[in-house]
Amino acid sequence: MKKRILMWAAAICTVVRVAAADGGEVRSLIFLIGDGMGLAQVSMLQTERGDTLTAFDRAQQVALIRTRSANSRVTDSAAAGTALSSAVKTGNGRLGVDLEDHPLRSMMTRAREKGMPTGIAVTCYLQHATPAAFYAHESNRNNTELITRDLLASGVDVLFGGGRKWLAEECPAGGSGLDALRRSGYFVTDRLEATDTLTHGRVACVVAERHLDPAPRRGDFLPRATRKALEILSNDAAVRGTGFMLMVEGSQIDLAGHANDVKWMQAEMRDFDRAVQEAMDYADRTPGVLVVVTADHETGGLSLPGQEADFTRAHSEIRYDFSTRNHSATMVPVYLYGAGADRIGGVMENTELARRIMELLDLR
Repeated sequence: MKKRILMWAAAICTVVRVAAADGGEVRSLIFLIGDGMGLAQVSMLQTERGDTLTAFDRAQQVALIRTRSANSRVTDSAAAGTALSSAVKTGNGRLGVDLEDHPLRSMMTRAREKGMPTGIAVTCYLQHATPAAFYAHESNRNNTELITRDLLASGVDVLFGGGRKWLAEECPAGGSGLDALRRSGYFVTDRLEATDTLTHGRVACVVAERHLDPAPRRGDFLPRATRKALEILSNDAAVRGTGFMLMVEGSQIDLAGHANDVKWMQAEMRDFDRAVQEAMDYADRTPGVLVVVTADHETGGLSLPGQEADFTRAHSEIRYDFSTRNHSATMVPVYLYGAGADRIGGVMENTELARRIMELLDLR
């Protein structure tokens, strides 16, 4: 009976996925990046979930991307983030610039130039490599002071994350970076709850000095921030008559990988899965929205080996093994959902994924 129920559920889910597919115009993008998330990390989530489907299982199309940078077979987040944001490979440690330090136009910059509202929601500090790759132009990812200046000049409309330490410092325009945001019309707060009643406008919700607490101690910050950012951006896009772009990062999957901490990684994957769920649910009720879920690279060299030598056993136990405390050179998955999902697939460079996304959104 249980097997029959699972078959019925799988059939129903297939119908739902097909019905949700939208081959029409792509107006808005929700780009979710699991920092350090490889296929093994997703498999870990699925294994722990058992018979309950994850958000990743809702994908209407999948792909694989190669992650190497311009100068290394093993990329860092700065180079990988730049490739995903601008469709150009650069060297490790570089943010939004090529190997000759020429600035690159990210898809977020192109979206803003097209009049689209833009947003970032992360669980690291907003000046960290992946979010910064969407707005900064620096040859050194560790120059947080200059990256903060780039953030203040970026014009990104909605900001959820950490990094208050650097935003509280004095900026060239006078006062702190937080003061500069207020002068630019942002609602500035250090509490997520303070944004509950907001429905439009510029928002900087900076809730931590540096990174946020690890999951599960930070609660449901990321899925709530994703939901609120989508509400604000969609309302502002409707007024402007445009689409929008939101980048969401499951930032601390990577930190858990560096620490080779299984429990932490499981908690971060569950948290990221809830954010992906928010994005896909939004796409279900909103025409023209493309959801792209991928990673900048894999961290930890995670594998899921079976512990039993006898594979005829009905329930062979597995364990989680790490092979490194660094990044690995493995390809990472791409999960696509919503408008245009059927138009991206295959095995490609991370830069090719970015190029195809920009083509679908007409971000030239």
